[in-house]
Amino acid sequence: MNTRIRRSTGLFAAAAVLPLALTACSSGSGDSTASDSSAKPAASATKSDDMTGSGSTAAAGMDQPFGPACSSVPKSGEGSFDGMAKDPVATAASHNPALSTLVSAVQKAGLVDTLNNAQNITVFAPTNDAFAKIPKATLDKVLNDKAQLTKILTYHVVGQKLTPKDLENGSFTTLEKSKLTTSGSGESYTVNDSAKVVCGNVKTANANVYIIDTVLMPPN
Repeated sequence: MNTRIRRSTGLFAAAAVLPLALTACSSGSGDSTASDSSAKPAASATKSDDMTGSGSTAAAGMDQPFGPACSSVPKSGEGSFDGMAKDPVATAASHNPALSTLVSAVQKAGLVDTLNNAQNITVFAPTNDAFAKIPKATLDKVLNDKAQLTKILTYHVVGQKLTPKDLENGSFTTLEKSKLTTSGSGESYTVNDSAKVVCGNVKTANANVYIIDTVLMPPN
């Protein structure tokens, strides 16, 4: 599947998009096919030359990406930190090979427009390795069940931008409407006491992204 997603039209058209509105539109959203040049870089976009994944706590305090997996992010181009800061979150994720399974799942669930059009959200993005922890039969079943897939994916999205400081001891309502918890400090954070943040505080045009090593499952 081609994981490059063209930018959605109407990016940021709804200035007051809230979790309930996002959840409501998730069931009918599809992939965008038109380009939109209106996406602007996040004001706090950082320089990729500084993103080696071996930065100090001070680097996190300077609002830069941090974590061991950040070292694998390209230093230039659309998949770099600077490049991702110019695109809405679903499009930005499509430029990161380590998130190709997530991107495919977002496409299958019809959530591309929902995520790209949202404003000021946080996405906890599982890596390909995180999805690989799920037995193949189970994963295939979920990927072919749109309702269940949407439930899982929207559980990874919070309707506000979270900083590393917010994650130190947090509890947040997701777009799926259940809560997730975060804990940690410095450059070490976990979500629901199970998923570790391996590259955090990544900026896209409309979201803060924390790449995690485990897929989060909403409460039954």
